[in-house]
Amino acid sequence: MSEKNREGKRTARERLAEEREKQKAAEKRRRVLIVGASVVCVLGLAAVIGVVAANAGKDDAEASGPVVAPSGANGEDSLAIPVGDAGATSTLTVWEDFRCPACKSFEDAYRSTIHELTEAGKLKVEYHLVTLIDGNMGGSGSRKAANAAACAQNEDKFAAYHDVLFVNQPAETDDAFAGDSKLIDLAKKVEGLDTSAFRTCVEDGTHTSWVAKSNEAFQKGGFSGTPSVFLNGTNIYADRSMTPAKLKQMVEAKAKG
Repeated sequence: MSEKNREGKRTARERLAEEREKQKAAEKRRRVLIVGASVVCVLGLAAVIGVVAANAGKDDAEASGPVVAPSGANGEDSLAIPVGDAGATSTLTVWEDFRCPACKSFEDAYRSTIHELTEAGKLKVEYHLVTLIDGNMGGSGSRKAANAAACAQNEDKFAAYHDVLFVNQPAETDDAFAGDSKLIDLAKKVEGLDTSAFRTCVEDGTHTSWVAKSNEAFQKGGFSGTPSVFLNGTNIYADRSMTPAKLKQMVEAKAKG
């Protein structure tokens, strides 16, 4: 074999060896990236779990007193606040958080239709109060507003105060409802609600443990979020074709039999 051929084969072997080294280095970098990304994901998940656990602990700490249901509450464990004629043929079950922007959007769109149907005796509504945003964003506005709404129920003013809270809902990141003075000030928008009994109920957090129990029922219920809205047991909030007009049509059809 000539010297020239031997030199050509040696050069080819060197190039092949260099290519193999490059591939090994690239594979090593890939493994490092995968491991690094996995660590970040695990740490991120741990952080989320920690935040949720911390917020849950805060709610539990604030809800250590006796469970006192508001006047007229019904359903399982007396966790529903009813609005409308008990004999109505259709029932709308609503799980809501007073700090929840999507809940406000639902209320703004459907409020007049729901009022029309309840006042006509064709629909009854069962409201369940949730503190989801407190857990997600921190703060206590969801819980404090829910307690205040339960206090309004004692004065037979729940429906009106419920509407006032959503109409005056602060930005999701603004925990304005955590202030008793804010909730009491809003009560002045409902005729006859700003009483000493209501004020004491709000300031003492009379229904705080009841609110916590309602939120616990929500967590155990497997709901996807707030609002969760059911007409006669059927999830209508998940129905993209649902409109106030369609809701009215369904309720009136049920009333006619």
